[in-house]
Amino acid sequence: MAHTSKPQPRRALAPDRRSLIKALLCAAAVAAGAGAKAAPAPAAGDWPVRPIRIIVPYTPGGSTDMVTRIVTEKLGPRLGQTIIVENRPGANGSLGAAVAAKAEPDGYTFLSMLPAHIINFHLYKLGYKPEDLTPVTQMAELPLFLFVSRDLPVNSLAELVAYGRQHPNQLTYASSGNGSSAHLTGADFALRNKLAMTHVAYKGSAPILTDLLGGRVSMVFDPILVPMQYVKQGRLKALAFTGKARWPTEPDIPTMEEAGMPGFVTGSWAGLMAPAGTPQAIIARMAREISEIVREPDVRQKFLDAGFLPAESSPEQFAALMRQDSDRYADIIRQARISLN
Repeated sequence: MAHTSKPQPRRALAPDRRSLIKALLCAAAVAAGAGAKAAPAPAAGDWPVRPIRIIVPYTPGGSTDMVTRIVTEKLGPRLGQTIIVENRPGANGSLGAAVAAKAEPDGYTFLSMLPAHIINFHLYKLGYKPEDLTPVTQMAELPLFLFVSRDLPVNSLAELVAYGRQHPNQLTYASSGNGSSAHLTGADFALRNKLAMTHVAYKGSAPILTDLLGGRVSMVFDPILVPMQYVKQGRLKALAFTGKARWPTEPDIPTMEEAGMPGFVTGSWAGLMAPAGTPQAIIARMAREISEIVREPDVRQKFLDAGFLPAESSPEQFAALMRQDSDRYADIIRQARISLN
């Protein structure tokens, strides 16, 4: 029986470690077809001849799971094969990622992943390396809203910052786990505004919402889907949006930049990766098919309804995004002195 060990926490990233990760991500982008694994490569014209597995390293119903299932509903018919979505949650996505990293690079296993994939290398000692997985394509952007408790006596971003400065160590910000993009977005917010805030890590989104509604936690950076209904009911407040432009269905909520934080454009994303050594022709085919799928009007509408924006990219463009985010998150981890002990 295979045994997957729990990732061991490490202290904040050293500069040489960050350089190594950056180099490995760069190498993965240009060596998708030349990984260390030596499985026989199927001919591009013969693929696929059996069902394809896409591992989602999170629980069913989460953002990554929803993006993946919307895409695979169209992808299966286009490829003429069944797509099996396999949920392998645990350890901030690293358990499922480890399974994908060790799979045969034959074009029949892929990984659907959030930025946690790159963040994990900065915080944990993992049983796999960055170059064990190679980028295929970005599928969606998952921008975040800043939601605050109704009990907090603020109604704008400026008021929140002023309150935090007047009440050091009283503001708490939630996330769905240590090392998640929401965790690091909150840490970045605190750093930029010189606020003393406390991070509260939860196991999933449901308990965050319960405590935010109950006033037991002050704020959270979270996708739109569930919390916005409580904003409409007056039970939560949405102060700002982390995207480049206002969200299509919420035009009255300003962006973070409009609200007074220039350059604060951030969020999450969902993208597809493959075991290193997967034939380049297969990676290119998957990237092309998914890019065409997310352009379809009904898919775009499903994404918007769920709080996502469709995104498309080549493997090289997706690798560049990952390198950029790896540097950005490493800087936040270093400045905030984040370590998971």
